[in-house]
Amino acid sequence: MSKGLTYADTGVDRELRKTAKNALKTLEETYRFSVNGEVLQLPYGNIFPHREGYLDLAVEGVGTKVLLAQLADKFDTIGVDAVAMAVNDTIRSGATPLAIVDNIHTQRSDPTLVEALFKGLVTGAMEAQCIIAGGEIGDVADIIKGTQATKGFDLIVACIGEVAKEHVIHGNSITPGDVVIGLRSTGLHSNGITLVRRTLFKEWGGRFDPFDVPEYLDRELIYEALEPTKIYVKAFAEVMKTQNVKGAVHVTGDAYLKFNRLMQFSPGIGFMFHNFKPQPIFDLVRETAEATEKVQWTEMFKTFNMGWGFAIVVDKVSADDVLRILEKRGTESEVIGEVTSRKEIVVEFRGETLVL
Repeated sequence: MSKGLTYADTGVDRELRKTAKNALKTLEETYRFSVNGEVLQLPYGNIFPHREGYLDLAVEGVGTKVLLAQLADKFDTIGVDAVAMAVNDTIRSGATPLAIVDNIHTQRSDPTLVEALFKGLVTGAMEAQCIIAGGEIGDVADIIKGTQATKGFDLIVACIGEVAKEHVIHGNSITPGDVVIGLRSTGLHSNGITLVRRTLFKEWGGRFDPFDVPEYLDRELIYEALEPTKIYVKAFAEVMKTQNVKGAVHVTGDAYLKFNRLMQFSPGIGFMFHNFKPQPIFDLVRETAEATEKVQWTEMFKTFNMGWGFAIVVDKVSADDVLRILEKRGTESEVIGEVTSRKEIVVEFRGETLVL
């Protein structure tokens, strides 16, 4: 049986990326410049002391979703994605986003393009309730290739947030019996786009023209794929006010493999997921791939959010309270899994049991 089309086949090799990240150890030489040399290591990054608490600094991009924006000649939403990717990473530690900065590299500073990108950035910042403190626009035609029509660019956003010591989410107190609450995504968000392009869009060897409306969808494919990433800042802040959050996961690159990091900080645990309601575009990706390259469900759960863009781990007795808070904030959420003692990540989906 074929292993099916994988993310690595499209040029994104998660094992190679894992090896490359070993170089992060060299960065520890700089920790001496923190206050008293202190850096607090958390599951998804490090935070550093500031006043009576800590600062959390995150930087993110939107990857090859910029190519979809070019394909649609639509640039007024991808700024929301860039903000979302950074602020959703920041809140995982319990931090409140304070400010963001952006970096736009373009083939040339097309005023229409820049204005549209700024529109999305402002929309995202307003939703995240933080200021845009500055940024940079660089014309780098020798790096960013394209034509005047395609408006080549790349977009990066950094966010800084602050968290009091007593509110830091350490991720080290998770125990079997705790539950995982999923917060609904808006679809693809900004991850797995290379695999989406390869399977769905003719421009990269897929099946459909960008403005086709395939089975499963009720609008043009390109607009479904460009749906902006959801920002969870306000909803999560409400939960943090009254609840003990044991772990928080932004379900982005590597998707449900990201829970491995919590397993490292709370040894002896695993996760069982059983509740998924993926948006139709995920089924479209899987079913559209050529029969000999069909994307296996295991690969889907290693690559895509499958309907839940953010996850919160709490003890079982708190679950109903958390769900009520999220509902009051207008954020669709459900219990999607439990913490186990099996030391592995298991997904039950459509009659299959998958071990990631």
